Amino acid sequence: MNRKELVAAIAEETDQTLIVVGGVVDSLFSVITDALADGEEVVHANFGKFHVQRSKARKGRNPATGEAIDIAAKNHAKFKPRKVLKDALN
Repeated sequence: MNRKELVAAIAEETDQTLIVVGGVVDSLFSVITDALADGEEVVHANFGKFHVQRSKARKGRNPATGEAIDIAAKNHAKFKPRKVLKDALN
């Protein structure tokens, strides 16, 4: 499901316009992104938890040349589904 399909499905379920729902969806993801960038977790009790995980710096290899390279540490966005979501999928 892409953004357009998501907005259309929510608009149909809530009897709102596509413009209103599109703004809400964009705001939702903007707030989640800002919270993660600030190092906060975003938790929805019946859905799951978004959090930031830091990877360590490590050595790697360039597959084209075989040369050793340094891979810098960085942050990754992670999602952990809650039991309610897991049960709905299985």
